Amino acid sequence: MIDTKKEQERDELHRAIWAIADELRGAVDGWDFKNYVLGTMFYRYISENLTNYINDGEQEAGNAAFDYIQMKDDEAEEAREGLVEEKGFFILPSELFCNVTRRADNDENLNETLERVFNNIEASAKGSSSESSFAGLFDDFDVNSNKLGSTVAKRNERLAKLLHGVANMNLGDVKDHDIDAFGDAYEYLMTMYASGAGKSGGEFFTPADVSELLTRLGTVGKTEINKVYDPACGSGSLLLKTEKILGKDAVRNGFYGQEINITTYNLCRINMFLHDIGFDKFNIACEDTLTAPQHWDDEPFELIVSNPPYSIKWAGSDNPLLINDPRFSPAGVLAPKSKADLAFIMHSLSWLASNGTAAIVCFPGIMYRGGAEKKIRKYLIDNNYIDCIIQLPSNLFFGTSIATCIMVLKKGKPDNKTLFIDASNECIKVTNNNKLTPENIQRIVDTFANREEVAHFSHLATCEEIEENDYNLSVSTYVEAEDTREKIDIVKLNAEIEEIVAREQVLRDEIAKIIAEIEVG
Repeated sequence: MIDTKKEQERDELHRAIWAIADELRGAVDGWDFKNYVLGTMFYRYISENLTNYINDGEQEAGNAAFDYIQMKDDEAEEAREGLVEEKGFFILPSELFCNVTRRADNDENLNETLERVFNNIEASAKGSSSESSFAGLFDDFDVNSNKLGSTVAKRNERLAKLLHGVANMNLGDVKDHDIDAFGDAYEYLMTMYASGAGKSGGEFFTPADVSELLTRLGTVGKTEINKVYDPACGSGSLLLKTEKILGKDAVRNGFYGQEINITTYNLCRINMFLHDIGFDKFNIACEDTLTAPQHWDDEPFELIVSNPPYSIKWAGSDNPLLINDPRFSPAGVLAPKSKADLAFIMHSLSWLASNGTAAIVCFPGIMYRGGAEKKIRKYLIDNNYIDCIIQLPSNLFFGTSIATCIMVLKKGKPDNKTLFIDASNECIKVTNNNKLTPENIQRIVDTFANREEVAHFSHLATCEEIEENDYNLSVSTYVEAEDTREKIDIVKLNAEIEEIVAREQVLRDEIAKIIAEIEVG
């Protein structure tokens, strides 16, 4: 059942975000502007989160009238060490979002104030166990950028509008995680800009419907998991879907991801905080996963979900160490230098727990191309690691209309067959993109979970059958498309043609008569 109040709050929130966008439009490019709004939302979130934590503690101790917002900075300093240990960061009362916003219109040095506050927040975590979660989080929030305005006064005017705009957003109480307003606002902003920014934005944002499908495929039959991992985590939307689907605290030991783009890496960490994931429950690294993986000490993972970049270049055979890397060496060959897709697959398989599942969005070419890619497919099939291949509809992702696939990997399969599902028609059209409805997702997941054979939709293939097809894993090789052409009754058609020819002859005779009469006349 849809919660109408919740939906209204969500719509109201989306309108508020658009209002800020309109306010700053023209000054700041949409994709850059997103960093300012998210940075400000994050600043508000951690300010309220810390304030609530301190106030709750004081009220439980019998100090009912206490309010951290009103406290003097020098008195608050005494609690700094303990709070950094418990919360991972510290903010002075005068530097809280609400207090800076209250003074914003009269602060001639607002840009400097914000820069100082952001530096202080990051510095508060230095030397503590939360340092890596906070370092550089505000790097993309440039308070002195000309994009905000050509003079300090103009920049400050826009920064004040930004603070007031975010302050007026109905984000509910930070303690009420049911609304998930901060997280929802984040996803809305990312969707809004990914669709507008095309490839530059869409490449690291997986739409919510695809995220849901991947996560549900990876968690069939499970109510909780130990750890979730994404080797190309982008802004983290896929990692966080697990908790949304399985429930709060269902990911026991945390969220792990690696991202090569530093801006996106910062967005991912902000996203974790906005979804109320504690600094000690996530570990996001910024490096090239294929050549410098950062989570050797954390693998294996019970759930791996990913939408890695399609057909990007990588070191491959140019790096003599990679063929002996335990992630890639079992296949006996490396993915081509011009197409790293199967390197991400091999990496994920290597770090997958024996009771785990990996669900990965793939470029369709890796399913049928020859050479090294065929050898890797042969290795995966011969060792019974591929559980399912799902053909998705085209136009599901921002910035590309290509029809992608999902490969589901398992190390502990109950049989030695591979399920192929043709879900290319499981969608509805929304504006320029296709979208998976809850019914579409349910049909795919049910077929996957039951390993069902459904005419023109799914087929359970044996290893021998795949070998006979030369290790081609394209779904169309195994699932025959339904012939939707109209069936023709040839006897009936011939009779109709004969009748038409006869009628034509009668008409010709009639015309000939008329012409003859005219000529005689």
